[in-house]
Amino acid sequence: MLVRAMRWDRDHQSSDVEDRRGMGPAGGGGGGGIMLLFTLFRIFGWPGLVIGLVIFGALQFCGDSSRSLSRDEAPASAGAHDEMGTFVGFVLDDAQTQWEKNFAAVGRRYERAKLVLFTERVDSACGLASAATGPFYCPRDRKVYIDLSFYAALRERLGAPGDFAQAYVIAHEVGHHVQNLLGQLEHGNDEGANRGSVRTELQADCYAGIWAHGTQQRDVLEQGDLDEALRAAEAIGDDTLQRASRGTVQPESWTHGSSAQRQRWFRRGFETGRIDACDTFAAADL
Repeated sequence: MLVRAMRWDRDHQSSDVEDRRGMGPAGGGGGGGIMLLFTLFRIFGWPGLVIGLVIFGALQFCGDSSRSLSRDEAPASAGAHDEMGTFVGFVLDDAQTQWEKNFAAVGRRYERAKLVLFTERVDSACGLASAATGPFYCPRDRKVYIDLSFYAALRERLGAPGDFAQAYVIAHEVGHHVQNLLGQLEHGNDEGANRGSVRTELQADCYAGIWAHGTQQRDVLEQGDLDEALRAAEAIGDDTLQRASRGTVQPESWTHGSSAQRQRWFRRGFETGRIDACDTFAAADL
């Protein structure tokens, strides 16, 4: 259920949403999720492990309410007709319409991304992923992937309710698509593992803020919505997650940035609405 009355079209249907919920990837099993948790811990440290455990907890809480479908029983691409699926499609389309205008203003053409809704596990061009990964963008197929159980975790486990908090998550992943189109994802690789990852993620937060900036002109933003997005950015900051999981903070292991940094860069995009204001790679102070 949506928490706040963000203004959005409940009859909206997106042609850029692929609904694979209940399908699952070919083969595989529950052991893959455990291996992914281990992999998340090795690569991202405690923040990755905490996010993984949060998502698995949400899945256990929600239960499996639908029969798994084989690839032959369900279409590979279909629109989402339930409330949450429709909401995600609306945010995706609204964000991409905004980015089409932003790109046109600087003489570039925006190429739209697709969004894949999945349940528990999914095959992407970047490999097999589970709900424990959280929402992610795959630059190889230019698709955003999300298991909607993440929103239950965001609301119930991380204390960040509200539909604009949910919209921020989608806008952040679309921000990674923008980075991909602009060739900025490569900058993150040049910076080194953790340092480059933090700057990449903070720039995506800033791009999410640019989308939020545009919602003011389209009469989408409601009073309190900005606070919901900032609360979500705070909830998934590396320092907040580390403090909750082990009681200590280790900045050298951060991959996404602190709560304050994520809020700061989202707000910068929101206040300026400008791509050039989001150059985290040139910033001396994040």
